[in-house]
Amino acid sequence: MLTDPYNWIEQSLTTIHKADWYRSVQTIQSRSGAIVQLEGRKVINFASNDYLGLAADERLIQAAIAATQEYGTGSTGSRLLSGHRQLHRELENAIASLKQTEDAIVFSSGYLANLGTIAALVGKRDLILADQYNHSSLKNGAILSGAVVVDYAHADVEDLKSQLVQHRQHYRRCLIATDSVFSMDGDFCPLPEILELAEEFSCMVLVDEAHATGVLGATGAGCVEYFGCTGKTLIQVGTLSKALGSLGGYVAGSTALIDFLRNRAPSWIYTTALSPADTAAALAAINIVQQEPKRRTQLHQNLDTLKQLIAQKLPHLKLLPSESPILCISLDSAADALKVGQQLKAAGIFAPAIRPPTVPTSRIRISVMATHELAHLEKLVDVLSAIAR
Repeated sequence: MLTDPYNWIEQSLTTIHKADWYRSVQTIQSRSGAIVQLEGRKVINFASNDYLGLAADERLIQAAIAATQEYGTGSTGSRLLSGHRQLHRELENAIASLKQTEDAIVFSSGYLANLGTIAALVGKRDLILADQYNHSSLKNGAILSGAVVVDYAHADVEDLKSQLVQHRQHYRRCLIATDSVFSMDGDFCPLPEILELAEEFSCMVLVDEAHATGVLGATGAGCVEYFGCTGKTLIQVGTLSKALGSLGGYVAGSTALIDFLRNRAPSWIYTTALSPADTAAALAAINIVQQEPKRRTQLHQNLDTLKQLIAQKLPHLKLLPSESPILCISLDSAADALKVGQQLKAAGIFAPAIRPPTVPTSRIRISVMATHELAHLEKLVDVLSAIAR
């Protein structure tokens, strides 16, 4: 007798439920911001990557409206066919200016930027050395490339060097790939040391600045600027959907690199171009980042204030090491994370439970925004204190 070839899906869902790994969407019924309407209730939002509060900024909204009125709702084709608009090039020039690189290229998402770039740069005769905590897009880009992938221990320069000594000589090219700010931990990669090893062992370096762009560095250019590595030869990837409040991804680097990607990155060549609205909103956001450093200053003031409040009122709270606006509270199990997340939500705080397989250990992830007020930070700590009691 033939069996239903789809039966395994229900069985898999049952397993996911039993492990407390099941996920479902939560509907926000308002603009992004420090306060949002979540499923009919106003809650303080600590779940957003909108670090500078730009996703609801009127200037981005008006830029998107104007671009839609001029160019329509969609780009209608890939950039190499009918999808290219002058707006795309203006955005790429603005990104290159912010990053102080020779050129940049815009993708339709940050995920697509990583997939296409890694697949274009290395192949079956090559090696990728990857931080074990890299984002899914970096991991899947590595798989898609067909290169041999070797993980090194998280942010461990000595282990990276050991892997280079063991493996580098056997491959044509080598790409070291890492997030700059790790999105589910909040810590930084040791970028200067990675670049030194790359030079010693003749490796390319790709760094994903998704959670650093607009947030770190004197001008908001990211971790590369923060670590004083501006001008060094490397591949900077990022997104327009977090601190820049829009949608899309980018790669910034040398003129030759960008020209090569236009000809070889499949997720750029075969994908419809970024919409005019998203492109214009991202361009407006970069201008604001450059013209209004006070937003970044306020963000880091809020982060310092929250850390001080936690140290005063919750000295035994298990926070993962972080220097970014991402703070994570470590918990013993997925069930514990779900319970704390539900208690926070009931008290008017939106801070999600993050569980395996997204992360190795369960946690509550808190994202600080420039638009949070002192009262928001104080309420978060008070609610956490009540839960701890």
